[in-house]
Amino acid sequence: MERGVVFNNLRIFLKNEKYPASPVGEADIQMRKGSSRALCGLMLGLSVVAGPASAQADGLKLGAAGYYEAPGVNVLVFSNWYDGLFADAKISGVELIQQGERTATNGDVRLSATPGQWDPIGRLVSRTVDTRTGVIQATLEYPDYGFRYIIRATPRGSAVVLSVELPQPVPAALVGKAGFNLEFLPAAYFHKSYMADGVSGGFPIYPADAITLTAQRNPASGRSDGPGAEPQPMANGNRFVLAPEDPSRHVTVTSTTGSIALYDGRDQAQNGWFVLRSLLPAGRTGKVIEWTLDAHSTPGWLRAPVIGHSQLGYAPGEAKVATIELDKNDHRPAAVRLMRVEPSGALETVKAGPAVSWGRYLRYNYFRFDFSEIKASGTYILQYGDTRTATFRIAKDIYADAWRPTNDVYFPVAMDHVLVNEAYRVWHGDSHRDDARQAPVNHEHIDLYAQGPSTDDRFAGGDHIPGLNVGGWYDAGDYDIRTQSQYAVVRSLVASFEEFGLKRDTVSVDELRRHVEIHVPDGVPDIVEQIRHGVIQLVAQFDSVGHAINGIVEPDVGEYTHLGDAASKTDGLIYDPSLKPGEERGGRSGTPDDRWAFTSKSSSLNYGSIAALAAASRALKGYDDALAAKCIRIAETVWREEQGHAPDVFSHGNTTGGPLPSEEFGAAVELLKTTRLPKYADAVAALWPKVEPTFAADAQTAVAAIPFMPASYREALAPAVRAYQVKAQAAASANPFGVPITTGGWAGDGAVMNYGLNAYALHKAYPEIVGPDGVFRAVGYLTGDHPGSDISFVSDVGTVSKEVAYGNNRADFTFIAGGVVPGVLVIKPDFPENHEDWPFFWGENEYVIPEGSSWIQLANAAQVLSQAQDGRVQ
Repeated sequence: MERGVVFNNLRIFLKNEKYPASPVGEADIQMRKGSSRALCGLMLGLSVVAGPASAQADGLKLGAAGYYEAPGVNVLVFSNWYDGLFADAKISGVELIQQGERTATNGDVRLSATPGQWDPIGRLVSRTVDTRTGVIQATLEYPDYGFRYIIRATPRGSAVVLSVELPQPVPAALVGKAGFNLEFLPAAYFHKSYMADGVSGGFPIYPADAITLTAQRNPASGRSDGPGAEPQPMANGNRFVLAPEDPSRHVTVTSTTGSIALYDGRDQAQNGWFVLRSLLPAGRTGKVIEWTLDAHSTPGWLRAPVIGHSQLGYAPGEAKVATIELDKNDHRPAAVRLMRVEPSGALETVKAGPAVSWGRYLRYNYFRFDFSEIKASGTYILQYGDTRTATFRIAKDIYADAWRPTNDVYFPVAMDHVLVNEAYRVWHGDSHRDDARQAPVNHEHIDLYAQGPSTDDRFAGGDHIPGLNVGGWYDAGDYDIRTQSQYAVVRSLVASFEEFGLKRDTVSVDELRRHVEIHVPDGVPDIVEQIRHGVIQLVAQFDSVGHAINGIVEPDVGEYTHLGDAASKTDGLIYDPSLKPGEERGGRSGTPDDRWAFTSKSSSLNYGSIAALAAASRALKGYDDALAAKCIRIAETVWREEQGHAPDVFSHGNTTGGPLPSEEFGAAVELLKTTRLPKYADAVAALWPKVEPTFAADAQTAVAAIPFMPASYREALAPAVRAYQVKAQAAASANPFGVPITTGGWAGDGAVMNYGLNAYALHKAYPEIVGPDGVFRAVGYLTGDHPGSDISFVSDVGTVSKEVAYGNNRADFTFIAGGVVPGVLVIKPDFPENHEDWPFFWGENEYVIPEGSSWIQLANAAQVLSQAQDGRVQ
């Protein structure tokens, strides 16, 4: 295993050297702030020095963006805040960006040496920036303990002194637990050395530290039972030097107030980081810790240019624009060359010239190089200065097979409740045969699930709910069945099947045997089998519970964080409380590892589910007529029931459905398309005014109803289409890539694909208002024309694509072909990021099933439009 990891990291290093990554995003999002109460207390001292004086005469300066800057070094101080949805997302506290890569984060007071995702984090009370003195100050607290502290950053020559004071001593409950931590990205320090008070050591590729039993188990440990276990420090000292041999990673950390310990967080969890930590002393106030962080600065350092382009390539008739991304201090003149690769290996320049300046976006300057006039099929390379891209193609069929890895591999691998085999490899066994136990009432769970004051069914908390152990897909890199994702994917797959006539057959699915074979045809279109697999889970919910449920998820953090074969997460046997733990009898088990079903009733979920069932009934006809009939029967029955009572409005997190008008509108449209009954047309007309304000989210659904509605309906939609187009164009023009780029805690590839799919649907319905270019820009963004790098965010699509991603494979630093990652995450205020060396950033690298089905739609939409354009190019 270790040799494999070494090889993989060497491969990553070499690839990143050839194709350097860079940042992306928008700068105007305000960081979430807490109370505006006056800052109180004395100060705890923590010094951050960026760059040796010999290499950095001018030192760090507070820039206009609110962080400290020197050549090749940025120090951020609470420019970002912890993600409110999923706890610690490694995007806050004191952070270090060194030569274009964020290598340290979470500089803050924490309650564990190696905190994980679910460990407590301080709450930000306030953050202030004094532009006159350059001081940044943050006040934080752990309200459950009545514990408040202040972290202050003060520039001093070539250093930044981070002072932190305690107004009151550390509470007794936190003595020996609270300490100042700074976490360093493991991938940035693989193959590198460190020194602790002059004693040398090396950063391990795989953790192997001494472990001590403890009375209390760390929630981040990935275990749900057994004793606690904590890693011991790799080294201790007052002065640490990290990677002295590598100027791009050379950092010195010195404490003037006590010892620092170096820990390997991967001893607790595979997504852990290297952690430098000093405990806060007991019984003291004022300055209790002072460190100096000296990050090597390189005068004159410039980030290598990035040539944003589609790794997949271009159709002859479409616009072709490369986006040149430059360091803000890079003023070197350089021309762009487009070269065709000849069979001999020679490169023939087919266009050369200067790129046109677009301007500043976030922290980079951008230029654009238009080569739309080049239409000849072939293999091409772009070059700017010394930077050269990988090869890409111009071809009439460029989009014809771009969706196939998602169809052939990604969706089969994501299938729950079946064994999935690919030649010599078993991706996973028949998982979760013991689904599912009723979740307890009045319970807020992990991953945004919650159960309300009633189960809303005939089962009591802890009861086994029969019939739920069928169908569905793993929602994301984790293994829950999120109903909202399930029905979105079913509708998307049906749309692709009907719109593009997809009949590809490369996967064999045997639901009776619960067995799937990849690369083995079985005579049924793959997309139909995927629709059926999603549908049987949705139908099972209505059969077993009587309504759509929030979802099915692991009962505890230990099981939730499972990596590897999903079939090994549980014993596959229904839990029987009369049996002892580990005892098995009659197909039942005394081990309570069964997943929980969250069943609080939500009309939004009901409408979303029946929209999918109504749509699926059309696709399944001729393949599974009995299931098709059952789908439409359930859909119509539930529609009548929902229309006959006040809506159930239970809501929690992102697991209880979308906005009610939107979900009801979707159900009405799909029922209309399937039945053609006037009552559903009336419902569509009545609901349209309610969804018009959120037209961007419902545009595809709205125009899908046009063929089944009176002509007046199309006329009624036209003003909304025009208004949408104005807003969409404004959002797209705000950056050089021509698509809306989001800046939340989850990167925006899903929003970009929705933009492209809206463009396709609206162009078809209103070609006089909306053009097709948004489709191609969306595809281009997904496949490499985006900030920060030129990598394709669809694994195995394009010459250089995502090869280290956050699926159920993430511990192996690998990928699943056809999976789509969230993409470029904006680290506030202006640093766009996507790591190809560290899969565990879920906001950047986590595959989710709706993005997979959206990619199938978008790639086929581009193929249809490109064929139309190429027909005009002849």
